Amino acid sequence: MACQQSRYHSFSSASRLQPRPSGVTIDESFLTEDKSTQNRKLLQKRRTLELPAAPLSHCQAPVLGGTGKLPTQGAPPAGPGHRFHPGTKAAAHQREKIRALEPLKAKLVTVNEDCNERILAMKAEEKHEISLLKKEKMNLLKIIDKKNEEKISLQSEVTKLRKNLAEEYLHYLSERDARKILIADLNELRYQREDISLAQSPGIWGEDPVKLTLALKMTRQDLTRTQMELNTMKANFGDVVPRRDFEMQEKTNKDLQEQLDTLRASYEEVRKEHEILMQLHMSTLKERDQFFSELQEIQRTSTPRPDWTKCKDSSSLSPHADVVAGGPERWQMLAEGKNSDQLVDVLLEEIGSGLLREKDFFPGLGYGEAIPAFLRFDGLVENKKPSKKDVVNLLKDAWKERLAEEQKETFPDFFFNFLEHRFGPSDAMAWAYTIFENIKIFHSNEVMSQFYAVLMGKWSENVYVTQKETVAQLLKEMTNADSQNEGLLTMEQFNTVLKSTFPLKTEEQIQELMEAGGWHPSSSNADLLNYRSLFMEDEEGQSEPFVQKLWEQYMDEKDEYLQQLKQELGIELHEEVTLPKLRGALMTIDPSLDKQTVNTYVSQAFQLPESEMPEEGDEKEEGMVEILQTALERLQVIDIRRVGPREPEPAS
Repeated sequence: MACQQSRYHSFSSASRLQPRPSGVTIDESFLTEDKSTQNRKLLQKRRTLELPAAPLSHCQAPVLGGTGKLPTQGAPPAGPGHRFHPGTKAAAHQREKIRALEPLKAKLVTVNEDCNERILAMKAEEKHEISLLKKEKMNLLKIIDKKNEEKISLQSEVTKLRKNLAEEYLHYLSERDARKILIADLNELRYQREDISLAQSPGIWGEDPVKLTLALKMTRQDLTRTQMELNTMKANFGDVVPRRDFEMQEKTNKDLQEQLDTLRASYEEVRKEHEILMQLHMSTLKERDQFFSELQEIQRTSTPRPDWTKCKDSSSLSPHADVVAGGPERWQMLAEGKNSDQLVDVLLEEIGSGLLREKDFFPGLGYGEAIPAFLRFDGLVENKKPSKKDVVNLLKDAWKERLAEEQKETFPDFFFNFLEHRFGPSDAMAWAYTIFENIKIFHSNEVMSQFYAVLMGKWSENVYVTQKETVAQLLKEMTNADSQNEGLLTMEQFNTVLKSTFPLKTEEQIQELMEAGGWHPSSSNADLLNYRSLFMEDEEGQSEPFVQKLWEQYMDEKDEYLQQLKQELGIELHEEVTLPKLRGALMTIDPSLDKQTVNTYVSQAFQLPESEMPEEGDEKEEGMVEILQTALERLQVIDIRRVGPREPEPAS
C-alpha cells in the first residue's frame, strides 16, 4: 500500500512538472505558491522515496522474461560494489526536471501578468466606452425631453392661436353687421334731411288762391276742348294709316321682295351644286370602295411597314437599344422629315459607323487593276478612328487645296498626295482607307457623299465646283439686294432675286425654294427674311434646307434634260446612237447651246478627246456609234444642264 502511494505521489508530481503545450490554461494557485510550500512538498516526496528496501520488494510485480528480474533501464550493473537505491535516483531525476521547468515557470508568470494587464486595460477601455455611451444616452434623453416640451408648447400655442382666430372671426362678423346697420342708418338720415329741405323750400304754396282758382278753371276748359278734338280725330281717321308709315312699309316690302328673289336664285345655285356634290359623293364612294378593296389586297399580300419607334427605344432590354447611339433624342433628330427609304439609309449608316468604330485594322485590297490607286496595299492597315466632324473638316481642306491647284492631276492621285502631305508617307495609306470607309458609309452627309462620288468617278469635279459657284453667286445677288447690309430681305426681294438668278426655273420651282427659305402661305411681301442663315452649315457639313433644295432641283433638272434627250432620239436604251444624231438631238432640245459646249457633251458621251472630234459634216461622224444607255450614263457624270429655254412647238 505504501508502494502504491509513493508511485501515485511520484507520478502526480511528475505530471505536474511536465511541460504543457502553449494555449493550455494553468491553475494560478500553482503559480502563486510560495517557495517554502514547494520545498515542504519536495521534502515529503524525498522521505517517501527513501523508505527501506525490504518493504518495497513485495510491491514489485514479476516481469515476464528469461531471468525473472526487473529491468534496470539506464542503471549500472549490479555487483558486489554497487548497491541499487531506487529512491535516490528518482529524487535526482525529479530535481533535474524541476530545474528544467524553472524558466518555464518564470515565463508563465510573465505571460500571466501580461494577460492580466491586457484584461485590465480592456476592462478599463470598456468601462470608459460604457461611461461615454451612458453620457450620450443621458444627453439624448435630455434632447428628447426638450423636444417633447417644445412640441407640447407648440401644441398649446397652436390651440391658443386657433382660439384667437375664432374670436377674431366672430369679431369681424359683428363688425360687418354693425357696418351694414350704420350704413342703413346713414341712408335713412340722408333721406329724412332731403325731405325736410324739400318741405322748407319756397314753392307754389306762396301763390294767390284766387289766381290759382282761375288757372285751374281755364285748364279744365282746355282739357275738355282737347278731349273733344281727340274724339273727333279718332272717329274720322281711325282706319287711316299715316303716309310716313305707309312709305316705310312699302320700302320694307320692296327690300323683302328683292331678298326673296336673291334667295331663290341662291337656292337654285345651291340645289345645282348639291346635285353636283351628290354625284361627286357617289363617285367618291365608289373610289373609296375601290381603294378599300385595294387596301385589303395590299394588306393581305404586302409586307407590313417597319416600326421605326423601336430604333429610339433606350431600354436596356430592347434588342434595338444599341443600334442608334444617343438615345431617343438623337434618333428623333435623325428621323425627322424622312421617309422609310431614307430611314433605312440612316439606320444602315448608324450600324455601319458602329461596326467601323469596332475595327482596329482594315485588310488591304491588294494591287489589282480594279483597285483605286490610293487603296493599293497588301496587309493590314490601321483604322485611325476619326470622328465624323474630323472627316468632314479634312474633306473640306482637300477641296480647298484642290481648287487652289494650278496643275490638275487625277482626283484619286491628288487625294493620296494630299494625305501624304498632311500626315506623312507612313500614315497616308491608313488615312486613305479610314476616310474611304467613312465616306462609303455616310450617304446622307453632303460633303462625304459628294466627295465619294467624285473620288469614285461617278461625278466629275465640275459638278461640285459649278454647284458651289451657283450658291456663291446667289448669295452675292442677295447681298447686293440688301442695300442696308443688315442681312435681311423682304419676301418680295427674295422672290425677285431667285427669278433673276434662275430665269429657267418654273414658278413651281421658285415656290419650292421660297418655302425652303421660310416662306409660308400666311407670309406677306413685307415680311423680312435672314438670307444669310440660308447658307449656313453645321459642324458636320450639312447645309440648310434651302441649299439642299437647290441641289435636289439641279439633279432633277439633269435627269429631266437627259430624259428629253432620250425622247428626242426616239430609240431604246439598248440601241446604238451615232455622233451626228446625238449632236442634232442636243441642239434640238436646247437651241441656245454653243458649239464648244455641244462638243464637250459629245466627247464625254463617246469618250473622245475634244481635239480628236471630227468636224460637223465629216464622213467619220457616221462611223462613230455608242450604246444609248452607256452614252447617257457618261453624260450623267458631267455637269450637263439646260442653257436656254426650249423653243415652243408650233400650234396646230
